[in-house]
Amino acid sequence: MKKGSQLKKAKPNPKANRGILLFSYAVVALFLCLSAYFGYFLEVRSEDAINNPYNARIAGMENRMLRGKLLADDGTILAQTTVLVDGTEMREYPYGDMFAHVVGYASPGKTGLEASANFYLLNSHANLLEKAANELSDRKNAGDNVVTTLNMRLQTIAYEALGNRRGAVVAMEPDTGKILAMVSKPAFDPNETVEKWEELSGGDSSEARLLNRATQGLYPPGSTFKIVTALEYMREHQGVYNAYRFDCGGIFAYENLKIQCYHKTAHGDQNFTEAFANSCNGAFAELGLTMDLGALKNLAEQLLFNREQPLSIPYAKSIYRMGDDAGEWEIFQTVIGQGSTLMTPMHNLMLTAAIANGGILMEPYLIDHVENSGGQMVRRFTPRVYGELMVANEASALTELLTDVVNEGTGSAVRTDAYQAAGKTGSAEFESGKETHAWFVGFAPVEKPRIVVCVIVEEGGSGGSVAAPIARELFDAYLGE
Repeated sequence: MKKGSQLKKAKPNPKANRGILLFSYAVVALFLCLSAYFGYFLEVRSEDAINNPYNARIAGMENRMLRGKLLADDGTILAQTTVLVDGTEMREYPYGDMFAHVVGYASPGKTGLEASANFYLLNSHANLLEKAANELSDRKNAGDNVVTTLNMRLQTIAYEALGNRRGAVVAMEPDTGKILAMVSKPAFDPNETVEKWEELSGGDSSEARLLNRATQGLYPPGSTFKIVTALEYMREHQGVYNAYRFDCGGIFAYENLKIQCYHKTAHGDQNFTEAFANSCNGAFAELGLTMDLGALKNLAEQLLFNREQPLSIPYAKSIYRMGDDAGEWEIFQTVIGQGSTLMTPMHNLMLTAAIANGGILMEPYLIDHVENSGGQMVRRFTPRVYGELMVANEASALTELLTDVVNEGTGSAVRTDAYQAAGKTGSAEFESGKETHAWFVGFAPVEKPRIVVCVIVEEGGSGGSVAAPIARELFDAYLGE
């Protein structure tokens, strides 16, 4: 090496350094995304994966565990497994078809709570010494018991009040989301699902005994949809909506179209509140002509039409189809809850529960807590907020309208001095020549709502005279406790 010569230092390469930095950022971002998804999976999706019928782990648990009990909120047994003398296991449902759809069945397949609570029923938090002894003796461990939110008294009243009619009754606490009762008829006996499977799954389609009408039955909402229409009109006419007047002669004629009120009742001079209380179809048809149809559709979807719903058991999405380019007849039909609009009783209940709870919808839930076979609690479920469906002053204004329905309008069947109720009746046409479906949805007491109820009686006729009295029985029982 020549004197004075020196090694040349490598010059930094800015492009290479920048590439390394970007790669590092990408790795960190991917790690954070993976961590976030892992947390989301554990909190939200893990139970779905565990309860998946294709999960081999569940089959292994069934071989090692005696399925736990499903209990009402007072400890009444709704489902239990009995071991016969020959070692055969039999799942028993002491109340037959009374809880059929909400409790479900465990064979063939699983539905209702038998499906959604499957993991808990096949898991055991029994004493470790007891579990060890069972393992050594080749005996199954007792699975945990699931205590539901279902109220025995309300379920019995709803079941008996619906009688032999087709329809559904569902009740919930609006400020917690606890489902108190869920009845669907016609029902089936879950003790006989295996023996009568072909009859149940392929019988008369009008019976649809396996269908839980409370969450899966899609019906035209009739005048209960006027809650949605009223809210949109109030939004478009803030502060002045009660200045509206309409003279009802029983039939509203527009060009060559006609909309009639129920039984062509002429309500006479009506303001907005009176038109709602008396369920005046003519007034609401006229209101529909003035509305922003795009905003009405957005509101319907904000109120859970065409959307996933926060339910842990199978349900159908409610349907709202009317677009901006709708003609007058479609407008008339839609704003009074007819036409192609379809709604489940459970959705109607959730919408009304949000009104009762100041605009906030709580996630409906059916499991209160899980306890081991010795009665020790191992997990408690707590109320969770789903979201704000409307602001508080809108919920308050709707509450006033619903209160007038009971005090001055079609909901008089739930009027009593014992408490102040609020609600909306509906009589929904669905097929020419057949009687209308009878609806009622409401809550009580107005000043501090404790229970919200939705009733539908298929082909029942008037919601005020058929569905509302059923709701009244549930209100009386729950508020009289």
